[in-house]
Amino acid sequence: MTARTPQEVRASYDAHRTVRQYVTQADGTPLPMPADHLDAILYAAQRAPTDATAQLYSFIRLVRPEVRAGVAELTTNAHIATASEAFVVCLDVRRVGRVLEAAGQEVGQWPAIAVHFGIGDAVMAGQNLLTAAEMLGYQGCWIGGVLNGLEGILDLLDLPAGVLPFAALTLGLPAEEPPLRPRVPRPLVVHEDRYRDGSEEELRHAVEVMNPIAARGDKPGDWVRLLRAYWAPGGSMEKREPHLVAALKRQGLWAGGE
Repeated sequence: MTARTPQEVRASYDAHRTVRQYVTQADGTPLPMPADHLDAILYAAQRAPTDATAQLYSFIRLVRPEVRAGVAELTTNAHIATASEAFVVCLDVRRVGRVLEAAGQEVGQWPAIAVHFGIGDAVMAGQNLLTAAEMLGYQGCWIGGVLNGLEGILDLLDLPAGVLPFAALTLGLPAEEPPLRPRVPRPLVVHEDRYRDGSEEELRHAVEVMNPIAARGDKPGDWVRLLRAYWAPGGSMEKREPHLVAALKRQGLWAGGE
């Protein structure tokens, strides 16, 4: 592989966008992705790193319109129905257990490990898939909204014990040009030798840097407002918590007490 310059690497990542509006066919249905493109991005996904050789993930490719519509409704993300390709990215520890059983071996009990390494494998494979798609001219969107309808998704996709949705992922030719979104200043993210809490001044500066990411229509950017909506008491993450715990228990992945 030909080495890239630092400037080329930065430019490649600056070209990344989270895109929710995709080019569709004239009737509004998804624009099909060429078979060789789909094959290439799935190949890239399977080349992702994995711990202990287990490849603890599965992709549920959403094909039938009624299934896409169902997942779009459950996640409250309408673009699942219009993207060229849409997937639900799952941690999957079921398959490794079945391999052991087929070989006449017993399966251990490790629900916390399953969540730790299963999510890691799922994210690495999904991000490989997305970056490969971007190399082919597509853009995509990670969708955490699977947590909005976990129980319904488990039923709709017939997900057995040991398999849990982490996120949905859509891909397509972009029909919008979102701005480049800011990121938290590096000194708050990259630590040397030990974790370092940022000072209040650094945190206030980070808010100023991040404010544009929270702009909505004619409302000025207010990152704290956005964080509050997700992470403060009564926010969406607190509301999602009991549903995730219930799904972990249902799928045999709960390591906590009752």
